[in-house]
Amino acid sequence: MALYKNTLNANERGFTLIEIIIGIVMLSISLAIVSSLIAPTEEQSADNLLQIKAAELGQSLLNDISSRAFADNSDMTGGRFRCNEAGQVTCTEPLGPDGVTENSRDNYNDVDDFHGYSEKKDVLGLGLDSSYDSFEIAVEVIYAGGDLGLADNKLAKRITVSVTTPLGTEIKFATHKANF
Repeated sequence: MALYKNTLNANERGFTLIEIIIGIVMLSISLAIVSSLIAPTEEQSADNLLQIKAAELGQSLLNDISSRAFADNSDMTGGRFRCNEAGQVTCTEPLGPDGVTENSRDNYNDVDDFHGYSEKKDVLGLGLDSSYDSFEIAVEVIYAGGDLGLADNKLAKRITVSVTTPLGTEIKFATHKANF
């Protein structure tokens, strides 16, 4: 009967306990570094999606506002006569809602009614789904005929819609509405 003989050379031995522990520590440190680099990228990619939603919301609201009449005293059908022209009535002042407190789409019939409008959830009863709950909207309307090179500053208004995403990124959209 042959006796078992240890034939392992020094090169054929396994890892010692200390070598395994050092390897685990080094692996843990490298994983911690890699995960700390991935976390900000994850948040940034989420913000990109929120910015797309904010762009959709802001552009939609901006289109809705700019499709309204220039002022209460304007011809609502885009007629021949404009407010603030010689022989015509003056445009409504001050900018802002026309003395109504209810947030209803029916009360916002011209561009300047939206001045100072802000909302955190439901934009003028649009019935937005719950994914827009944490978005904030603010609208500013100012006279800006000078921006367009018009002699009378009150012949154009600049509409600025600001949308803030849930992560705090503010995106601004602006257009001009001329008194035509």
